[in-house]
Amino acid sequence: MLDIKLIRTQPDRVKELLSRRQRDYSAEIDQLLHWDQQMRQLETRRSHLQSQSNEISRQIGQKMRSGADANAIEALKAESQHVKEELAALEPQEKELREHIHQLLLTLPNLPSEQTPIGRDERENVEVRRWGDEYKPQLENPKPHWEIGEALGILEFARAVKIAQTRFVALVGAGAELERAIAQFMLATHIARGYTEVLPPLLVNSATMTGTGQLPKFAQDLFHCPADDLWLIPTAEVPITNLYRDEILTAEQLPIKHCALTPCFRREAGSYGKDTKGLIRLHQFHKVELVKFTTPSTSAQEHESLVNDAEIILQLLQLPYRVVELCTGDMGFGAARCYDLEVWLPSVQQYREISSVSNFHDFQARRANLRYREKGKKGTEFLHTLNGSGLAVGRTMSAILENYQQPDGRVKLPEVLQPLMKREYL
Repeated sequence: MLDIKLIRTQPDRVKELLSRRQRDYSAEIDQLLHWDQQMRQLETRRSHLQSQSNEISRQIGQKMRSGADANAIEALKAESQHVKEELAALEPQEKELREHIHQLLLTLPNLPSEQTPIGRDERENVEVRRWGDEYKPQLENPKPHWEIGEALGILEFARAVKIAQTRFVALVGAGAELERAIAQFMLATHIARGYTEVLPPLLVNSATMTGTGQLPKFAQDLFHCPADDLWLIPTAEVPITNLYRDEILTAEQLPIKHCALTPCFRREAGSYGKDTKGLIRLHQFHKVELVKFTTPSTSAQEHESLVNDAEIILQLLQLPYRVVELCTGDMGFGAARCYDLEVWLPSVQQYREISSVSNFHDFQARRANLRYREKGKKGTEFLHTLNGSGLAVGRTMSAILENYQQPDGRVKLPEVLQPLMKREYL
């Protein structure tokens, strides 16, 4: 959520930064400024009336002690009652205005950082680096991962559709074992690098979804249980970020680094016709998520470190990839700055997204009321939140199947997974 004080003091700057997202938010900002001015006028009026009420009460007490005429006292009491009625009438007006401001702020995206490249869409994202070109397989006719998996009998798409619907898959035998091995390897690697594992609830309330920015804007992409007002999580980022909602941490506790393996559930409402085959875009999938809580002064450094933590998984698996910085027109709703990791898929001879690593600055912290206090200093500050996939398990499996496919139809396992699977080939 954006800071209303920033909008109030630097409206043109806020409009300019938001316009970098390739949409004009001037009308929304002007509406906020109008409501904010009305709110401050009401607050000024309330303050004046409160002072007036206090003064009348003082006068009533003084006259009663001095034995003044009863009519004069009654007149003051009538005036006091009138002021109290006017004060009471202001309360619902302020409440309504405050709610209008809050709801509109919830719909506004984060401000891009000054470092974020300005661009219209994914075609203007900036490649930062590549890794592992030497590991790209030299195959004449590389098969897509779904054909490889179905031929090996480890991916069941048709039967999953029968028991659910499209964009679901059942993993069978070595497929289920491979998924478990990939996830176990990822978690062990991240824990060894200083992350604390969390196993969070998979169903969360609306306040939790609002805290990380999924609500109200992306309700159509989520699975909702309206009878209980609970939502299936689209990523572990949601419950983990909200672990500390409405709390005040100490600077000494930061950075906090959590990792989690959870199922993720997404309607993919805006992706009709995209990646209809395979493991790339499913309604249910497993993902290892990395979440950090930091101070504003260290968040840029922690962001780069978080990217490296996701990269190390691909390096250990010896999967070729590239790092891309997203431009303002392609960046997600809550991010101030974002890098994507894209893994090489031989079947399409392209890099495809496997991780998105974002720095939200204080955007989520304001929504979830996440604060910290510096030792020896008065007051609190909003902390910075960051997260990234470390990695999406199904997409990692698809990359392994394609990059490690053999001419005879088998798939060689990456060396780091062989001890976990107790075999060399699928």
